[in-house]
This record gives sequence, C-alpha cells and structure tokens, in this order.
Amino acid sequence: MCHAGVKRARTVQRWQGGGPDAVDGRTLRRHEPAHKLSAEERAELLAVANSAEFAHLPPSQIVPRLADQQRYIASESTFYRVLREEKQLAHRRSERPARACSKPRAVCADAPNQLFSWDITYLPTTVRGQYFYLYLFMDVFSRMVVGWQVYAEESSTQASELLKDLCAREAIKPGQVILHSDNGGPMKGATMLATLQALGVIPSLSRPGVSNDNPFSESLFKH
Repeated sequence: MCHAGVKRARTVQRWQGGGPDAVDGRTLRRHEPAHKLSAEERAELLAVANSAEFAHLPPSQIVPRLADQQRYIASESTFYRVLREEKQLAHRRSERPARACSKPRAVCADAPNQLFSWDITYLPTTVRGQYFYLYLFMDVFSRMVVGWQVYAEESSTQASELLKDLCAREAIKPGQVILHSDNGGPMKGATMLATLQALGVIPSLSRPGVSNDNPFSESLFKH
C-alpha cells in the first residue's frame, strides 16, 4: 500500500475509534492563505480599480498598466475576484451598457393602403460609372407600385416630396399607413422623418446591418 493509502486508512481508524460522536475533523478546518490581502491592501485595490484612470478598464488591462508604472498590487485573478465580490464587474468599459432589445412587432396587411415598402436602386446610364436613382414605393398587399420617380442623386428631400404626392393621390389619412424601409441615409434623413410625422405615416425600419430586412422592395428590383 502506498504512503497516501496508509495515511487515509489510519485517518479512518482514528475516526472509528472515536466513538459515535466522532466527526470528520477536516470539515472544521479553516485555512487562511499566507498571501491573503489584508484589509488595507484590499482597500487599495478597490481604490485603484475605481480611480479615474482605471474605472473604465477590466482587470486584464489594469494589471499590465500598473506593471508599466512599476506597480504591483495584486494578480489579475485577485482583481477579478475582489471586484466580483464587490459586484463591480458588470460594466467597466467606456461605452454604454448593453440594452435589452425586444423583438419587433409583426405587421400584417390584409388590404391595400395599409403597408408600403420603399427603397432606392441604381439605374445605369450610357456613361460608365454614372447612374440615375429610382425611388419606388410599393403596396405590400397588392404588390402595386404606388409611387416612383427617377432622380440624379439620393436625397431625403426628394423622397419626402414623392411621399407627399403619393399620400395626396391615394388619400392616405394619418395613422393609416406603415412605411417600411432599410436604414439608408435618405430613409432616416431629418426631412423624411419630419414628413412622415407631418403626414401621420408610421415609419418602420430594418435592423441595422441586416440587408434582407426589406425583401419586398429588394425582390422587386431583381426582376
């Protein structure tokens, strides 16, 4: 039997010889690490971590920067442990905290003039590298093109004028239509947003960075 096995066997024998009231002595053992931070050292760690220089940084960046200054307060893992115990690890960066995003509500059209989709696409010219721009508004329910115009450039102002003409021609009332688009500049321009508010048209925008959130207009342009 190896030395460790002999040691365990003798431990069991001591417990068995102690009678029915014997307990495992190891469960009552309290060990304090020799290098444990003192109250003063812990306070210094928290003061440094919450200082103006380091308050926005995680421990993985605090410890190396302290090393560059020839300072050592504690290891990276100790910084993490202490800050975790103090509940100061949730957000230590300069950007805004993450916000919970809810799923956008589904929109369903069961008749014309309830949901429009619009976009801008290129129209090639006979001059290489030069394009015109087709502004096109489509009724999602009927798939009918309800408004279009060709311009020499992309502009929120021109889109606003086209939308005004469309609403007047179709007799659109405030709160009647939802207008869906992607996150392009003309779609989110101040003039266009002000026009939507003035006409009572409800805006609907695609998710940022997602190219297939406006499939109605995109699929129409492919034909």
